[in-house]
Amino acid sequence: MTRNTDTLEQLSQEYKASMPSDLRETKSFDWYLDEVYEDPKVARNAHQRVADMFDFYGTEYDEEDGVVEYLLASEDPLNDGENTFYGRVVHEAIHEFVNKVKSGARGLGPERRIKLLLGPVGSGKSHFDRQIRRYYEDYTLREDGRMYTFRWVGLCSVIDDQDPADDTVRSPMNQDPLVLVPLEQRQSVIDDLNERLDAPYTIRNEQALDPESEFYMEELLAHYDDDLKAVLDNHVEVVRLVADENQRQAIETFEPKDKKNQDETELTGDVNYSKIAVYGESDPRAFDYSGAFCNANRGVFSGEELLKLQREFLYDFLHATQEQTIKPQNNPRIDIDQVIVGRTNMPEYKDKKGDEKMEAFNDRTKRIDFPYVLSYDQEAEIYRKMLNNADVPDINVEPHTLEMAGLFGVLTRVVEPDSETIGLLQKAKAYNGDVDEGEDVDLRKLRDEGEDKAEIGEGMEGVSPRFIGDEIAEAIMDSKHRGRGFLSPLTVFNHFEENLEHHGSIPEENFETYYRYLEVVREEYKERAIEDVRHALAYDVEEIRRQGEKYMDHVMAYIDDDTVEDEITGREQEPDETFLRSVEEELNIPEDRKEDFRQEVSNWVSRRAREGEAFNPEDNERLRRALERKLWADKKHNINFSALVSTSEEDDEERNAWVEALTDQGYSREGAREVLEFAGAEVAKAEMED
Repeated sequence: MTRNTDTLEQLSQEYKASMPSDLRETKSFDWYLDEVYEDPKVARNAHQRVADMFDFYGTEYDEEDGVVEYLLASEDPLNDGENTFYGRVVHEAIHEFVNKVKSGARGLGPERRIKLLLGPVGSGKSHFDRQIRRYYEDYTLREDGRMYTFRWVGLCSVIDDQDPADDTVRSPMNQDPLVLVPLEQRQSVIDDLNERLDAPYTIRNEQALDPESEFYMEELLAHYDDDLKAVLDNHVEVVRLVADENQRQAIETFEPKDKKNQDETELTGDVNYSKIAVYGESDPRAFDYSGAFCNANRGVFSGEELLKLQREFLYDFLHATQEQTIKPQNNPRIDIDQVIVGRTNMPEYKDKKGDEKMEAFNDRTKRIDFPYVLSYDQEAEIYRKMLNNADVPDINVEPHTLEMAGLFGVLTRVVEPDSETIGLLQKAKAYNGDVDEGEDVDLRKLRDEGEDKAEIGEGMEGVSPRFIGDEIAEAIMDSKHRGRGFLSPLTVFNHFEENLEHHGSIPEENFETYYRYLEVVREEYKERAIEDVRHALAYDVEEIRRQGEKYMDHVMAYIDDDTVEDEITGREQEPDETFLRSVEEELNIPEDRKEDFRQEVSNWVSRRAREGEAFNPEDNERLRRALERKLWADKKHNINFSALVSTSEEDDEERNAWVEALTDQGYSREGAREVLEFAGAEVAKAEMED
């Protein structure tokens, strides 16, 4: 076996280029002081650095919802979109989280609170928490996100009983080198920095040295007759600090273990028993700064399933949040600087919320609801991402499959509306943006009503994307085992129906309701399949464009109170109102709303013309749909519907033409034949009855 040295060299160069140039360099304290005067942001605290991190990777502002979308979540630039988040409600939750971090960066209070991500299982809160940690690691590798800490050197030359193994000791808490300057003198430096700082926050640092570093400072100052400069010049080296969860450096994930055997030392650290024999039990050098709060200093503390911890165990969070200190047993308080993020599911939250003894803890949390997605198109993107990230067999996912799976999930999550004029399906469609002109839908009212009626919030209960994703995966493998080269909505529906009662996270009392929702989704899919079959039977691109151009000519003449040239005679005539209404009625646009629709389409055409784009009716969803339906009405009388329901051979010329038309819509040939069988009979039956 030979080694490809060129490849190895390339990998080595790429790795070296990805690391900061000063990662392994040591600097003097004087150098660091010059550096922070040059760029005061180097001395930011954890909330300020995390806040800037979200902006660093890019933002987009959604004016309609008043929400900032952060690209590290909406596009995942580091991983080419592999870990993206979908849905308005999810981006609202992320927006709210970042706002709390940014408020904490300004010292407005949230820096002293736990940011508690609350949501049902599978809502993406753990995924988002992980995304924060991964991007924080990357950000601290970059020039914009750099931070530094220090280490003590040459200790044995001054401190007589110092263990030779501890001649060089890194700051146990990875503190900022500024803490080496006494508070009064440090504040004058910070005042200078804030005069130079271009940021929406001010630099703050009132921390005390950790007990071990305080011990070294006292010993060294005594040796040098309180000459701070001599101490810093001779015994302090400044080093680059990069967040790394695997090394438990500026990022820590804390997971609850045995509920009956929880030990606060997991959070705050414990005695280093190997050092007791050297220094003695009460010596600060004999303490092991291995607790989760210690490891997370200068970065992010992530508490997984936080509310599953015992009540007494959570008391450590009171000091960590409000006072920003930790208190190890038999040791002095230690200052900390970190963004504390917690995650919890609904049952634990409800349990702790009703516990009067948890009042102090609850008061120190900032809850961020992380609900399920409530738009089925966005929900479908979650499943599409799942398939894109997997080694999916060679199988065609038929049109509507993922969207209808998403619709089922959304129906289980939204609150039944009170309105007599709109049902649950219409509400789900409205949340998806599928509202036709003339429909009386007040989206804001629906959302407010849903929030008011839900126990916690709309989207906080229902079927999880995990259940749906698992069933899609099972349906894919089942299709392959049966020799089917396609995955259809019908197959996915069957798997939902078979396995609803076998999923542990779905309460038994919801089974009947969810089966009813599944039937609603089946009917919605049938309507869409019928539309696809009609499209295959009658669609004509050239005719659609011709009719679209005719419609726009008559609309513009109507708006301008002008005439239009007759296609046959060439004479000028009034706009053909009968033709215009024949198109508009396909969208159920009433007479009193026709002018609004015509103006809307006219504005769309004018806007495209200003942008240098030619008119194409297929680019306007509503106009295209209206023209397609009119084309169907015009052509259906010439279709042989008996052939549609016949069981003729596959080489039947007419049926093959329809199959080809369906493949143009994204169906496989097998799937096209299935949808012809499923929906074609319905189309033929309805038209033959007419």
